[in-house]
Amino acid sequence: MPWPPDQPPWTSKWILAYGSGVGDLFKALADPTRRAILDELQERDGQTLFELCTRLISRHGVGSSRQAVSQHLDVLEDAGLVTRHREGRYTFLHLHTTPLRAITDRWPADPREDPS
Repeated sequence: MPWPPDQPPWTSKWILAYGSGVGDLFKALADPTRRAILDELQERDGQTLFELCTRLISRHGVGSSRQAVSQHLDVLEDAGLVTRHREGRYTFLHLHTTPLRAITDRWPADPREDPS
């Protein structure tokens, strides 16, 4: 969404609400298969697609094809949560949690609240 031309940027709330990709982040986190992918990369970063698919089947019962998992990875990559790097004929997948800060920056936890 472009910056409203008739309104000056008084605060950064507009950018947080519409310009930072928080919507992409929520879309990426909404799917249980994508959350399982993130869980697996959190536990063991730097996996190949083949390794990730094997772990998803054995640990989560996710029977998606490699193409389906690859499409999920594209959504996660678009949200900035996954990065890929290639070494020779292998592509390694890495978890990148920095975009999650946009959520806590927008809605910070109240330190007075006790979760227990």
